[in-house]
Amino acid sequence: MGQEPTGATGSPGAAERVLLARLRQGEPEAFEELVREHQDRVYDFCVRMLGDREEAHDLVQEIFVSVHQNLRKFREDAKLSTWLFRISKNQCLNRLKYLNRRGRGRSAEYVDVGEKELSGVLEAPPTPDAMLDAARERARVQRAISQLEPDARMLVALREIEGLSYEEIVDITELPEGTVKSRLHRAREKLADILGRLEE
Repeated sequence: MGQEPTGATGSPGAAERVLLARLRQGEPEAFEELVREHQDRVYDFCVRMLGDREEAHDLVQEIFVSVHQNLRKFREDAKLSTWLFRISKNQCLNRLKYLNRRGRGRSAEYVDVGEKELSGVLEAPPTPDAMLDAARERARVQRAISQLEPDARMLVALREIEGLSYEEIVDITELPEGTVKSRLHRAREKLADILGRLEE
C-alpha cells in the first residue's frame, strides 16, 4: 500500500522520526501535517467500526486530541500510523460500548452512499449504472461488516480494508500473531456467510 519500508520490528523510518522530533518540540505545523496525513484513514476505520459517519467524525477529533496529549508516551517501538490505529481501536471499542449502553449502534446509516464513495470507483470514467452498482456493493459490504462483533469488525477493517500487515495488526491489537490469524479467519468466514444471506 505504498508504505515506507520498515525494519523487522516495524520501527519508524527517517521521515517519521523527523516528524516526531518536530511534534515533540511542539511545532503546530507538524501536528497539522500529522492530521492531514492520517485523518482520512482514521476516519474510514472509525466509520467501519461504528457504522455511523457523524459518530466517526466526532470520534476522529477526539482521537487526535488524545494523540496530541499522549505524544510524549509514544515509545517509537512501532510506526506512528500503527500507534494511531491502536488509539483509534481503543476509542472505537469504548464508543461502541457507550452507544450500546444507550441503545444505539450498528447503524445502517452507511447505506446512504455519498458522492465520495461514487467517485474513483473505476480507472476509466464509469457509467452511472456502474457507479451505482459499485456504491451498492460497498454499502452491502459495510452492512455485513457492521453485523460482526466489534473485535472481528476491527480485524477485518485493519487487514482487508486498510491492508495492514499481520505485524502491524499485532502491534495495534497487542494480540499474538496466531490469535490474530485464527480470529481473522473466523471473521472472514462469518463475513462471507452474512454477505451470502444479504444476497438472498
